[in-house]
Amino acid sequence: MKRKRVALLFFIAVLTLSAAKLHVKKVYDGDTVLLSTGEQVRYLAVDAPEIDHQGDKGSEFLSREARELNGRLVQGKPVRLEFDQERKDHHGRLLAYVFLQNGDMINQVLVRKGLARVLPTPPNLKYFSLVLDAQRQAMTERVGIWQKELEKPEAYYIGNSDSYRFHRPSCPLGKTVSGRHRVRFENGYKAYWEGFSPCRQCKP
Repeated sequence: MKRKRVALLFFIAVLTLSAAKLHVKKVYDGDTVLLSTGEQVRYLAVDAPEIDHQGDKGSEFLSREARELNGRLVQGKPVRLEFDQERKDHHGRLLAYVFLQNGDMINQVLVRKGLARVLPTPPNLKYFSLVLDAQRQAMTERVGIWQKELEKPEAYYIGNSDSYRFHRPSCPLGKTVSGRHRVRFENGYKAYWEGFSPCRQCKP
């Protein structure tokens, strides 16, 4: 029993030492970084504006600013990762909540500054409420991406409470949402307020 206890304490010490040495080597954009271990991390629960890495024509509003803030916060800094139900995405990237030494969660900070939106990815919903509160504050104060009026309004939108996505009425994916999971939103703002994220196919 004593030998097992010593082995456990040694294992914890190794993990603690490894975590202390973990830092961000490169920042790709507002929600993806490269660690000192060579692994890529995709921030959980958030989606920053996309950058057109081939130029600026395809870059979304405030995408460069999101990357700049992310860089100021984590570039070269020691970080701690916290995982949810799924550890990696289909690209092989780590999915994590990223914390600074002072306890700040970068995922939440980016949303609070209006430089990322909430992106729920069930079953990874550990900090959904926390990040959604940050988004609602940013929306209320109209900071970052929320200073710009939402484009391409529809008469209403269809939300899926199972996937946390919302769609245009004409979207094929929206039409397949079952009655049990179907939510109707008067506008995109209300969908965002409830933490829903826009469908990547119909782009409401």
